[in-house]
Amino acid sequence: MIQPDPANPCFGCGGANARGMKLVFEVDEANQRITGHFRLGPEYQGATGFIHGGIIATVLDEVMSKVSRFSNVRAVTAELTVEYLRPVRVDEELRVEGHSLSRNGRVLYHEGEIRNIAGTVLARGRGRFVIIDPERYNKKNQASLDERVDTSATSSIADTRARS
Repeated sequence: MIQPDPANPCFGCGGANARGMKLVFEVDEANQRITGHFRLGPEYQGATGFIHGGIIATVLDEVMSKVSRFSNVRAVTAELTVEYLRPVRVDEELRVEGHSLSRNGRVLYHEGEIRNIAGTVLARGRGRFVIIDPERYNKKNQASLDERVDTSATSSIADTRARS
């Protein structure tokens, strides 16, 4: 079972995002599949009564990204394609499933589907994921954060001077 990490701010799967979806997934090692069961409430709708397409894409991206765990790697989404086959209704019982299609060096190809309880495929996604070095990624991310903080502080000083 993949539970939302209370320290992770991710909108889809993190536990530290108050507005996040906090999606939970199950790991099927034998079949190399990631699955989730959920209902999406009206806060995620686009047109009245139907889930927003961006939310559907988010759910598919989340389940496909979790498939990278079977390769014991960290990977980021490089490309995501979604087929919206049928409307996904608010408060409908849903099942999402993701699996690997192939791997080419550092590039992973995954597929995911959202189905209703009758088994009808409502949406399908394909993704290209690139394996990253978590240590290098964290260094770059921290450097970017430090730069934003420095820029923000400089901007605040400039704003204060401009108003004086």
